Amino acid sequence: MDIDDYASLAEDAGLIHAEDGQRYCAWHTQMPDYHANEWGRPVGDDRALFEKICLEGFQSGMAWITILRKREAFRAAFANFDIDKVAAFGEKDIERLMADAGIVRNRAKIVSAINNAKRAKELIAEAGSLGAWLWRFEPAPKDRPAVVDIAYYRANPTTPASERMSKELKQRGWTYVGPTTLYALMQAMGLVNDHIEGCACHAEVEAARERFVRPG
Repeated sequence: MDIDDYASLAEDAGLIHAEDGQRYCAWHTQMPDYHANEWGRPVGDDRALFEKICLEGFQSGMAWITILRKREAFRAAFANFDIDKVAAFGEKDIERLMADAGIVRNRAKIVSAINNAKRAKELIAEAGSLGAWLWRFEPAPKDRPAVVDIAYYRANPTTPASERMSKELKQRGWTYVGPTTLYALMQAMGLVNDHIEGCACHAEVEAARERFVRPG
């Protein structure tokens, strides 16, 4: 999942009472702005979706809060995740990135981001946009739980939709796109609403998803 060690933070219901009197998902205490203003809000913009795919890849094996704190440095290092620009990165760029202390200096993950930009260009040429392709994997209501609670979190690090997405992307040559990574993408980008029932953000995100015009 997008949020690390969620269960260890959670009370029995997976919620905390904040100083503003509201109840939020327990991890709100770690990342209040990200939790309240970004996570779960639907996104269709290709640049933002590509950025999230890359950052989720860099997050693999690490705490998401570490990546979030480095996000601005990542944006500066990766040309604000402009897909065309990253796809054109070469060996000199790889060496530059390996010397950048502001980001995660993992050569395999850096090479993966460049590779995935090239694969994204191919997918955009085929589907019209990255958003249009990714949003095809939004689960139907019948495939979602009746109630999102802490038990659902603990039991579902992946979903059938994220597994299908992962399989298709890997077949297209993408890397660092396992089903757990892609479920984190789906949670963060609003393809699902996984704010726990009772969190003040749950209804807000649901309303935003109802208003959202799916890319197509």
